[in-house]
Amino acid sequence: MKKLVVLTGAGISAESGIKTFRDADGLWEGHNVMDVASPEGWHRNKELVLDFYNQRRKQLLEVKPNKGHFGLAELEKDFDVHIITQNVDNLHEQAGTKNVLHLHGELLKVRSTKNEDYILDWQNDLVIGDVDDKGHQLRPHIVWFGEMVPALEEAISITEQADYVAVIGTSLQVYPAASLMHYAKPNVPVFYIDPRPASITNLQNPLEVIAKNATEGVPILREKLLRR
Repeated sequence: MKKLVVLTGAGISAESGIKTFRDADGLWEGHNVMDVASPEGWHRNKELVLDFYNQRRKQLLEVKPNKGHFGLAELEKDFDVHIITQNVDNLHEQAGTKNVLHLHGELLKVRSTKNEDYILDWQNDLVIGDVDDKGHQLRPHIVWFGEMVPALEEAISITEQADYVAVIGTSLQVYPAASLMHYAKPNVPVFYIDPRPASITNLQNPLEVIAKNATEGVPILREKLLRR
């Protein structure tokens, strides 16, 4: 079975009603991104950061996967699908995709501020005083700006094994995620699905742009892959 590696960004989740900060000039739900998504913001005002992610968590619990998510899950019937996502929601998993790697963390998980391996599933509000087994404060299990991306090496390894690569709903502005497609073998086709596709330079691979949103573009991708 051919291996399809899919890199997804905020655009696919936006169709389910999850807002993206890049659509609002660096403001995310009215907050400066660096105030709520950086270690400096955390140290300045933990209550603000916790409240921000509590609201995001509540929003996630109210939305559902869309046809783009379900379409990618359906592709598992014909391909060995691996999704590498920049998104912190669990909509791919809700839609039934089995292999999902989260580059930037997961909204429905929290971790210890002192032990990165101490990770818990979490759906309720997280507040000051919620601690790990050693008494250390818990924080959102999110990779903030300026932090290392622990899953990057695994993502590179997965991409290097791809027979096909699809990039869906990303502005290709956030690194290192934006560079992942360049790790595909030179002969591997890359499909780029986005209603406002960014310019891709220095790509050695055959590139096909599908200028559609995810719900319209994923069925087109399926047709193109099945014809090959």
